[in-house]
Amino acid sequence: MATLTRRGFLTTMTAGGGVAAVSALGFDLAQAYQVRQTLRIAGTTQSHSVCPYCAVGCALIAYTRKEPDGTVKLLQIEGDPDSPITEGRLCPKGATSMQLATSTRRVEKPLYRAPGATAWKEVSWDFMLDKIAQNIKATRDRTFVTTDAAGNPVNRCEGFAFAGGAAFSSEEGYFATKVMRGLGAVYLEQQARV
Repeated sequence: MATLTRRGFLTTMTAGGGVAAVSALGFDLAQAYQVRQTLRIAGTTQSHSVCPYCAVGCALIAYTRKEPDGTVKLLQIEGDPDSPITEGRLCPKGATSMQLATSTRRVEKPLYRAPGATAWKEVSWDFMLDKIAQNIKATRDRTFVTTDAAGNPVNRCEGFAFAGGAAFSSEEGYFATKVMRGLGAVYLEQQARV
């Protein structure tokens, strides 16, 4: 009986795996893709959308299925191969976009923890927006600088910073920058660079 060397074993296994893969596909990649799609997302509804993470505009396809109890379950989100921008590819942030809807850690309502408190409590949006406005005003009043050490007028607020969202359109970014500059903020950053 012939002995099987390590190299011979690896060669045989590699060739066998390649033959099995090619024969399963039958050299018809379009048909293999169709079979894969049918098995994974049979009976689902396709919804086309845009990735929320930056202003590039990568196209997404969300696959949903209506459950027996009437709810709609999100099964998968992937890049749209018909997109002229990315041709179906997504960056690491876009590839995890399904977590926006399905993560158990997702916060759906404003939470507030009062100074000295040990727990968060749910509050209304009106309360949260008023609280943010009060904090910005108090910080601006406390840290506004009218002149620098040389006596030059600077009129700036050094007590807070602003980080813009990467999903901002150009207009939203322009508006946010104008508002922050109007408040005297000098520390502005963009989330896409962070």
